[in-house]
Amino acid sequence: MKTLFKIAFVFFLHTSLYAQIVTITGTVHEENGPLPGASVLVKGTSKMVSTDFDGKYTINALATDVLVFSYVGYMRQEVTVGSQTTIHVTLASNNQLDEVVVVGHGIKREKKALGYAVSTVKSEQLSNRTKGDVGRVLSGKASGVAISNQNGISGSATRVVIRGNSSINGGNQRIEITKKAPVNGTNTTKVDENQPIYIVDGVLIDPSLVSIVAQMDKALIKNKKVYNSKKTTKRFGTETKNGCIVINTKHGNYRVENDESYKALFENQFKSVLFDPLSTMAVDVDKAGYSNIRRMINNGQEIPVDAVKIEEMINYFEYAYTPPTDNKPFAVHSEVIQTPWNKETQLVRIGLKGKELSTDELPVSNLTFLIDVSGSMSDRNKLPLLQSAFEILVKKLRKEDTVSIVVYAGAAGVVLEPTSGDQKETIMKAINNLSAGGSTAGGQGIELAYKIAKEHFVKDGNNRVILATDGDFNVGQSSDKAMQTLIEEKRDSGIFLTCLGFGMGNYKDSKLETLADKGNGNHAYIDTMQEAHKFLGKEFGGTLYTIAKDVKIQVEFNPLLVKSYRLIGYENRLLANEDFDNDAKDAGEIGSGHTVTALYEVVPVDSSYDPTPSNTLKYQKQIQHSNTSNELLTVKFRYKTPEGSKSKLFSEVVYNDVNSIDKASEDVKFIAAVAMFGMQLRDSKYVKDIKQEDVLALAQSGRGEDTDGFRAEFIRLVKAK
Repeated sequence: MKTLFKIAFVFFLHTSLYAQIVTITGTVHEENGPLPGASVLVKGTSKMVSTDFDGKYTINALATDVLVFSYVGYMRQEVTVGSQTTIHVTLASNNQLDEVVVVGHGIKREKKALGYAVSTVKSEQLSNRTKGDVGRVLSGKASGVAISNQNGISGSATRVVIRGNSSINGGNQRIEITKKAPVNGTNTTKVDENQPIYIVDGVLIDPSLVSIVAQMDKALIKNKKVYNSKKTTKRFGTETKNGCIVINTKHGNYRVENDESYKALFENQFKSVLFDPLSTMAVDVDKAGYSNIRRMINNGQEIPVDAVKIEEMINYFEYAYTPPTDNKPFAVHSEVIQTPWNKETQLVRIGLKGKELSTDELPVSNLTFLIDVSGSMSDRNKLPLLQSAFEILVKKLRKEDTVSIVVYAGAAGVVLEPTSGDQKETIMKAINNLSAGGSTAGGQGIELAYKIAKEHFVKDGNNRVILATDGDFNVGQSSDKAMQTLIEEKRDSGIFLTCLGFGMGNYKDSKLETLADKGNGNHAYIDTMQEAHKFLGKEFGGTLYTIAKDVKIQVEFNPLLVKSYRLIGYENRLLANEDFDNDAKDAGEIGSGHTVTALYEVVPVDSSYDPTPSNTLKYQKQIQHSNTSNELLTVKFRYKTPEGSKSKLFSEVVYNDVNSIDKASEDVKFIAAVAMFGMQLRDSKYVKDIKQEDVLALAQSGRGEDTDGFRAEFIRLVKAK
């Protein structure tokens, strides 16, 4: 009997141990180093985390669970937890990956097959309640459903709890996001384990995207059903252990992922030098386009054509441009090569390198953090990522710098009055105490942030508002045009604007780009902590300190050598030729150490290739050919000092010294590869005959030293697409 008891006890102890949740830590690597943004999933569940900048992760799991490690373009690995608390994996490259197909499997159940409580709310009942989100309209309409505000504040996002779930083990939540502990203590942000699952038009909604569903237009809803028994797990699976809310829309095809917006872009065409010898544009140092595309490729998403901004892809990378040695704010570098994708044309690179300021040279900063804390910011890659990212920025601040914090949701408010940059614990405590909930009064937040920045304006200092949001403004002024007008009114105050985009599903790229362009600022998309380290840490000076504003470029092509030309990218930064001399016309800004690159594809005058429309003009003056000039083009620059209102002018000549692609610099080879890839993503007619291996070969030959590994990452993305 004693022996039997011991066996039973050991069996019980063994079973108990395997039923306990343990914390697993580790790293995910590939052959050349860590993999930031790799997915670590508990198989059979929705519990998933992503690796940080160093490839590290933390996740809770049972000993019996299997962890699935994956990254687009790499072979996935599965590891059983067992007794391990540390699991390191190295993913092998999948060179055979041709395409990624994402399939959403719907769930269909008939009401008559369910032997438990179901409450149905019809569209007429929903439409009678004109205020509040989709969760709030259930209040009083569905039995057993408790509706409350997340943080007790009117206007905040709703928390939905279906009766009968209070006994569920709180350690078995679906998703846990571990973020770096704030200065004042440890903290872990979790998706509420008592929240029900949403199914919309037969598609199971990822818990991280529920906040988007909660803001769905109620006029779209046909009916909503609430299943409030734990027996739903037998029908819908373990995901619905806290109940299930099923929404059917009138059109029956609602998709969360279709809510991102991008401004329409139309690829630049070739222009005849004879009829149009000038090309004028504003510089663009924004890099959001590349990190946003990277996010889509890593997630296996289809890339919208209008999301592909080739100039932002090119400008994402650093190049070996030397800074100015004279009193100009930036130096000019040029190179001409045979075009890799067309032997009949030449590629002209015009590169700018901004003056690099040392820490001692940086002006005193008056920074106002404007942080979106609306309901749409609750996802794990929005406010939690934002809070960790801002810690990188705060660490860079000096004692003489000051920080104010303004937040907005249904309304705007000040959560931190101007605080010295050496009070880092105080600043981070204010940031880490933020929580998301409510609608999005972005215009009101901008008004308040500029008001605070103006009240504490530092003469000859760096006065800047740093806006962090997904861009989904839905209260008050919200259209791109209205927001543009608002920012243009603030621009003359001497306060610059930096826009940081976060998240996916409802990311509003066009709105943030408009704000940054019109607010004398820059725009970045933060998709991972790796990107946060790059933009807010490594490129801190260029991000926050402007050395030249309203920078314009005007290129004049020599008709003796050039038949036609086209600018690659910059479609939304083009200016009328007469705007070049107009100091009232807004243009782009260059920060400390910034590099900017413009690419032109030109057709030599003696080439048989003629991509421009045939226009024979009777009275067009014929040019007398003289072969004495070797000047391919002249490029003129206009810029203002950060505090100035009158522009300064200088020019540079680019000569017709053409190198073959083999003799081109590594930088130009890599730039050409990025441009080729961008044109492929845009399905450009100019690279129809270019294959993936052509892009890879050129990128590999231009990879160079690649100290930070960003070029290697680009090569991996090309392989994965």
